[in-house]
Amino acid sequence: MNNPIWVMTSAFPRFTLDQVIGHTKSVGAQGMELCVFRSDGTRADHVATHLDYDQFGPDQARQLIDTCNREGLRFSVGAYENLIGGDPAQRVKNQDHLLKLIRIAHLCGGDGNDVKVGTFVGYNHELGMQDGGFEKNLEEYAKVFGPIIKYAADLGVTVIYENCPMEGWRPATAPTTYNNLPGCLAARKLMYAMIPSPAHGETYDPSHDVWQNIDPSDVLRASDMNRIHRVHVKGTRNLRSPGRIHWGALYAMQNVAPELAKQAGVPIPAHEWDRHHYEPMLPGFGGNDSMDWRGFLKTLMELGFERPFVIENEADNSAHTGNLGATLQGFQAAVLCLAPIVWPLVADAGYRLDASKWPALATPDAKDIPVKSMKELT
Repeated sequence: MNNPIWVMTSAFPRFTLDQVIGHTKSVGAQGMELCVFRSDGTRADHVATHLDYDQFGPDQARQLIDTCNREGLRFSVGAYENLIGGDPAQRVKNQDHLLKLIRIAHLCGGDGNDVKVGTFVGYNHELGMQDGGFEKNLEEYAKVFGPIIKYAADLGVTVIYENCPMEGWRPATAPTTYNNLPGCLAARKLMYAMIPSPAHGETYDPSHDVWQNIDPSDVLRASDMNRIHRVHVKGTRNLRSPGRIHWGALYAMQNVAPELAKQAGVPIPAHEWDRHHYEPMLPGFGGNDSMDWRGFLKTLMELGFERPFVIENEADNSAHTGNLGATLQGFQAAVLCLAPIVWPLVADAGYRLDASKWPALATPDAKDIPVKSMKELT
């Protein structure tokens, strides 16, 4: 393997793009998934916006390409929101924002420069509570994403979904924690069958399957590897906690009246993300997690995966501390954990990416195009 290792810039919400580039190079990474969340979005947990999406045009695209070539870096862009459910007004804003990111990727060279657009799909719980709710969500997905994927294909851009179920995206009193349609392999394969275009695929994050007691290597073997454009590097430690003992590992921990829970001696969620029994980690930082990283990487090698790894730092002992030093240490540890497996050994230099296999980004020559809205597409 000779895969580049990138960082996901969600861990640097307070920093400028130039500062993020400096941090990326300091930890030994070769690229960035640039987070470009809506500045007026509703998410409080992810707010990083490292490109001015409202003022982005061909000049900004060329400047970004020139900067990344000068620094020896590559990039993609992404924002992760609910695009098929939730508040209807916010839903449309999220859809329109995704179209802006597809335009940005196109201006930066799109698939020719391997500039993808990362996103969630989300879930519509109003439909989901009805009989056949899952299939109705699939139908809503096809209705919304059909024109989006056609738009991306026409511009030479690939949209990629992350498989996080977003288990804490609703109140702790919500009965289910399935809040993002591509959260399981079955859904993703059904999505590709409904929209056969090659202009969409996925960022596979194995940690989300580990805490569901699924072996990520089995998921890879059952997947179409042509659809997997990125692999998120994030670990999970499954906890032997009172919550797991009382509620099991199949269903989400449920919320009941605190007085009743105390009387019965039953643990209940402390907050909306405290529904399953795991600790987010990074490989090689602060102890072992519950994933066989060597086995997973070996499976990727056997299946011919040659695309970037992207470190998503949500570790409790790293980015979630709010401490920049701990955040950078977590990234460094993850890079070094992967290095002996995914990079060749270089005389007297240790394990290093063979950069000659990853040429410089091409200077984009795309002419400016107007910003599109979902109303215009549909």
